[in-house]
Amino acid sequence: MLSRKCVMSASRGFWVKPLGHLVVLSSLCCFISGYSERNRTEDLMSKYPVIDGHNDLALQLRILHNNRLSQVDLHNISKVATDINRLQAGHVQAQMFAVYVLCGAQEKDAVRLTLEQIDVVIRMCTEYKDFELVTSAEELRDSERRHKIACLISVEGGHSIDSSLPTLRMFYQLGVRSMTLTHSCNTPWAESSSKLYHVYQRHNNSLTHFGKAVVEEMNRLGMLVDLSHTSWDTAWAALRHSRAPVIFSHSSSFSICNHGRNVPDLLLLDLKKKHGLIMVNFHSNFISCSDVANISRVADHFDHIKKVIGAESIGIGGDFEGAVRFPQGLEDVSKYPALIQELLHRNWTENELANVLRNNFLRVFEEVERVRDHLSMKRPSEVQIPLEEVHNPCRLVLRPPRPRGPSIRSVSSTAQHKTKGPLIPVMALLISSLVFIA
Repeated sequence: MLSRKCVMSASRGFWVKPLGHLVVLSSLCCFISGYSERNRTEDLMSKYPVIDGHNDLALQLRILHNNRLSQVDLHNISKVATDINRLQAGHVQAQMFAVYVLCGAQEKDAVRLTLEQIDVVIRMCTEYKDFELVTSAEELRDSERRHKIACLISVEGGHSIDSSLPTLRMFYQLGVRSMTLTHSCNTPWAESSSKLYHVYQRHNNSLTHFGKAVVEEMNRLGMLVDLSHTSWDTAWAALRHSRAPVIFSHSSSFSICNHGRNVPDLLLLDLKKKHGLIMVNFHSNFISCSDVANISRVADHFDHIKKVIGAESIGIGGDFEGAVRFPQGLEDVSKYPALIQELLHRNWTENELANVLRNNFLRVFEEVERVRDHLSMKRPSEVQIPLEEVHNPCRLVLRPPRPRGPSIRSVSSTAQHKTKGPLIPVMALLISSLVFIA
């Protein structure tokens, strides 16, 4: 409003003031308007700091430093877009850190690699006083009051549990509170949006009986069911089967950019009915369907999703460290205020943005925990996936090993047979000795 008044004032004075005065007046108005908008953004984000749904810093720590935290200072890390200083500059109060291992580890050492990634997240979030590891909505709220950056752990890709519900439960015990059902490869029980890997191909079976058991066990534990990276059919099946709200932790609008990782409007409508959440991804290829994008195009995704399902179903899932190309002006985690300022410029209300920044995620997390509490009397699931559905050559069936070579009985018989020869002359000698003595 201030900018418009300035322009009107300048227009009325055009005929009576020198051109130089007009230029100075216009520049002053723009400066005041810009300063006011920036301060409004800062005030809003200080009151409602960001909860971001997806960050792959742990992956970069493995790639660049082989998880040796002693080699880095997390306050200021080169070659990445995330460190403590920039998280604080971007008003990021809570970060879902992804625990991700490549799909090539499926049927191999995915569980071991996942445990190592959980370890590095736990270490970085306990060894640095600016971070705080949290495992509940209440702890997340408390960390904000203590001015800490809350760390939530999410397993990215169902292949990390090796089709094992006990493994899922052990990850939960270690602090994991979210899991994407797939990454860029199918699991034996769920389908990915990607066609990069030709594994576990099925027809009309996007979430198998075991896949539904995974969703049920996540509901019982109080884990967020994350549908980013899943096929649309798997997402629909999980939406129907889950008793708790689900999330897309880092996905954008298919109507704005028709990439398979994005979410179509019909699926968004079902997500709203489930009281779920889509956390918008900043990756340029998901924003503009090309390598180049800008903040305005990111805001288009927010605008469209709000138009379809409302601001109460939207969050932020930047995907820093996981993606390789980001929009101009959103190159690292310090730049979140630029996006919020753009949305304010597009007449988003402060209440809508407070929901997008953190309140929507807190609502979903608390609802997931309420479902968990409702299911507290339910026993841990003992559903097991049929071995023929896994066909994993690295799986060992725990049975007593078959003895190798001749059996104990046959060895004993052989030994007896071999001793018959020497016993005959020995017995003869003993008898002759007895006769001689007598």
